[in-house]
Amino acid sequence: MAEQTTQHDQPTVGIIMNGVSGRMGYRQHLVRSILAIREQGGVLLADGVTRVQVEPILVGRSEAKLAELAAKHGIEHYTTNLDEALADDRWQIYADFLVTKARAKAIRKAIAAGKAIYTEKPTAESFEEALELARLAEEAGIKNGVVHDKLYLPGLQKLKRLIDSGFFGRILSVRGEFGYWVFEGDWQPAQRPSWNYRAEDGGGIIVDMFPHWNYVLENLFGRVESVYARAVTEIPERVDEKGHPYAATADDAAYAIFELEGGVIAQLNSSWTTRVNRDELVEFQVDGTLGSAVVGLFGCKIQPRNATPKPVWNPDLADAHDYDGDWIEVPTNDVFENGFKTQWEEFIRHVVEDAPNHYDFLAGARGVLLAEEGLRSSAEGRRIDLPVVTLEGGSTDAATASDAPAAPAAELTGAR
Repeated sequence: MAEQTTQHDQPTVGIIMNGVSGRMGYRQHLVRSILAIREQGGVLLADGVTRVQVEPILVGRSEAKLAELAAKHGIEHYTTNLDEALADDRWQIYADFLVTKARAKAIRKAIAAGKAIYTEKPTAESFEEALELARLAEEAGIKNGVVHDKLYLPGLQKLKRLIDSGFFGRILSVRGEFGYWVFEGDWQPAQRPSWNYRAEDGGGIIVDMFPHWNYVLENLFGRVESVYARAVTEIPERVDEKGHPYAATADDAAYAIFELEGGVIAQLNSSWTTRVNRDELVEFQVDGTLGSAVVGLFGCKIQPRNATPKPVWNPDLADAHDYDGDWIEVPTNDVFENGFKTQWEEFIRHVVEDAPNHYDFLAGARGVLLAEEGLRSSAEGRRIDLPVVTLEGGSTDAATASDAPAAPAAELTGAR
């Protein structure tokens, strides 16, 4: 793929950034990723010498907002016309941070324009559409990637090292707690946009978080083979950004059990209606035959088998043992950069020099499937089995309930 060149003949990759006025698009993707990469002089390639610089063009609906952002950060290009940007050969990558309802339409345009595509998740509103986007990109020979930011968190990277080292022995179970109290918007402004709580606008905690849980589980512990979920709307009315009450039609809490290949059981609670009593906003406890770990966004502590205390259940006496003190903190003996920025650098290398890219549209479709089937599990009150997702043969009809035989999966084609 051809790149632009600067006046100093440094290769430059042009990036269409659609949706940068939103919270994630602005903070994580523009400021902490692309502008940080620009500030450091670009992305270092495999030869250890060459750097590829990045040049963004901001795309959105409000020209005034785009102009303000461009002026604030020294960005030359912005437009409200996505079609014109896609038609311009200066821009090789299309990056999508739109609301979910608008994403698939824009990605289709980018595929037709022959752009490499990097997008937030979920990639579409339905598994069928997400799988179709993966097929279209494969057929067009389009390089594509989906944000998998949680895997780059320091805590989860430490966890990955523990798994790879064999620390746990045979892993038995994973228990996770995610969430915090999102204010209703009346006496304190909400920390999340109101569309998150309207199902008709693509909101809901299952749609938001299950794609994350899918890639965390499948990349650390094994493919999700089944889901049993209960989605609830705890707060039925909220107040929007303009102070207007509205009906909250989307789930704001979800409680789920996932069965993983190899027999591991994962229990994950996701809630925007819980008050935090843990060290971090998300924590996972992993128990194995040889040891256990508790990890969060940054922290990771372990308890090996030969240092495990011997609790004795006695409800008649207060237990003065300091169980927290039995855990050993895993040191931070490496430099962990912002995960969004790290994955951006990996994707740019994939585009420029065909470096490996593990997190593609097919991975994104698997996340959408888990969310879709999680909602179906809640609605029908039963466990749902999940098929192996492929570019050929995968569809929402292939997902089978626990009391029905699984549909055969077609041979994997073009998968990661």
